[in-house]
Parts: sequence; structure tokens; C-alpha cells
Amino acid sequence: MNRVDLLKQLAEAVGVSGAEDEVRALIVDAIEGHVDEWRVDTMGNIIALKKGTGKISLRGMVVAHMDEVGFMVVGHDSSGLLSVESIGGIDAKILPALRVVVGEDKLPGVFVWKPIHFGSDNGIISIQNMRVDIGVTTKEAAKNAAPFGTRVAFDSQYITLRDSVVRCKAFDDRAGCTELITLCQSDPFPFDLYAVFSVQEEVGLCGATVLTAAVQPDFAIILEATACHEIPQDPDEPDMTTVTRLGQGPAISYMDRTSIAHPGLLRHFVKTAESEGIPHQFRSPQFAGGTDAGVIHKSGAGVPTLGVSLPCRYLHSPYSIISLTDFDHTVQLVRTALMRLTPSALER
Repeated sequence: MNRVDLLKQLAEAVGVSGAEDEVRALIVDAIEGHVDEWRVDTMGNIIALKKGTGKISLRGMVVAHMDEVGFMVVGHDSSGLLSVESIGGIDAKILPALRVVVGEDKLPGVFVWKPIHFGSDNGIISIQNMRVDIGVTTKEAAKNAAPFGTRVAFDSQYITLRDSVVRCKAFDDRAGCTELITLCQSDPFPFDLYAVFSVQEEVGLCGATVLTAAVQPDFAIILEATACHEIPQDPDEPDMTTVTRLGQGPAISYMDRTSIAHPGLLRHFVKTAESEGIPHQFRSPQFAGGTDAGVIHKSGAGVPTLGVSLPCRYLHSPYSIISLTDFDHTVQLVRTALMRLTPSALER
């Protein structure tokens, strides 16, 4: 399966935090035959080993998270509507009239909101005063169709907008998962590489918390998607400060909300990008959220860690947009940097 078909399959799959089963099954199918062993731990993380050539005595770990933002059913109205709470960071302003799928059977639903004809509630939009309509009309029917704890996900299809620009939900972080699968399918690295697909990143980096104890890596690379916001805030200042820009290559993170990049790994990846002419940019820390790096770098005795992110417009929405050119350059950078990595890169 080529990268586009794999990315489409993974992005359209439903895997809201804590219920990543569908995504996990697809990833296992994609990596089998390309890794030497794999297992699923008690948290639900996939930990796969791709043995190296033995040239370098290191143990590397590359991590991408499987889960996506979404919702959980927390109540049922007498009219059959569902009350939900968000799982992960979602802006409630995007929700009115939005299509969703509910539960393992992917029942179609829609976020309902007071019609405009009745006026607005002072412009205040919150998930607490919205409901999800799945077409039933009684509380009992709603409970039977979507019991407490049922996950709800965006209803979104993968489409190509133009050239290499594509749109779908969950590119955060199914794009990172696809990049990691692509690395698993490549030639062996000089050292043993653990490819880890983590769970529950969107609700507190939960799956990543246990990884260092399980893998005991010498270093870790985090593959993520990061915000790409290029809309001018002032018509007279079109060149606003932004986190990343679409089409300008992978974003190397030197700092985000939860971690600061290991200086040796940072130098190595930047030098690799410059020497190979790989387009790249830097993730602006003032707007950057946290990643699995936040817990991995300070676990155990400490792990040299670096994040490499794919620019993504409209993050945490049903219509995220990425560039496949950026995707290819990210894979190129990470693969080349890992092939050239030596213990000296882990020095401060």
C-alpha cells in the first residue's frame, strides 16, 4: 500500500483517545513483515522492534500517537439527544451543525444548536449547551444506541484539494503514524529502532508515560503534526508570526510547552537538513503545544529527545490540511538523520 492510501485509511479510521482499537489493527497489519517483533502493552501502545545492522550500539525510539480528539457520551435527554464532553482540545465554535459518527457502529449524528431564527444565547457557544442528534426520539433509545462512555468522532473523508495538498480529520497524528510506518518499511538502521505508536496523547500524554521503562531508549524522536496558522490578524500586517507554514518542510522543535529539544539531536537534524538540502523550518515555541516529548525526555534517568512535526492547518478539526510534499520531506529528514546518527549526536 502506498503512502497516500495508507494515510487515507488511517485518517478516516476512528480512534478517539482511549479507544484506538481500529487504528491499532490497521497499523499492526501495515508493519507486520517489516519489523522483527511487536507487542501491545497494557496501556494499548504498540511497541515494535526493527533490528539494526549492529554497526552502532544504540537503542533508538521513534514515537507517533494513534489517538485523535473527539467526544464522549455523558448523558441522554428525554427527547433522545446525547450530551457529550470533549476529549482533547476542541474549539466549541466549530461544532454547531457538524456531522459526527457515534460508537463502534459509526452511527451518523449531528451537533444541534438553537436555530438562528430563535436568536443566539449572547453569542456564547459551549459544548455543555449543545447536543448530538442521532435520529432517535426517546431517552431509552438513546441509551441503547450510545451508552455512557461511547466515543464520538468527526465524520470526515480524505480528499485531495490540489496537487499534493490533502484534507481530512486526524492528521494529528495519523500523518505521524504513517511516517513511522514508512520508516519501518525501509532498510534497517545502524542500530535497533523501536517504533512506538502511543495512545491517549491528547488527554495528557498518558501512553508515553510508560514507554521509557519498557524500551529503555538511548534517544527518542517524536513525530507529530503541529499548528500551521497563516491567516493575517491585521490586514496591514500580512506576515504575522505563525507556528509553521504549509509547504516549507518539516518543523524541527527547539522548544514547546512541555519540553526543550536536546541540543545534540537538534544540531544533528539541522545539519542533516542543511547538508541534504531538505526544506525545513522551526516550530515557534510561543504558540506550540505539548507532545509526547514532554514526559519522555524527563523519564527514567532522562532521554535525549527531539520533536519533528508536520505543518497542519486547522488542527483538531474535521478538516485539517497538510502537504504531502512536507510529508515526504519529513520522512526523508528523519530517515537520513537516523542513518547518520552516532553516539556523538547524543552529547550536549
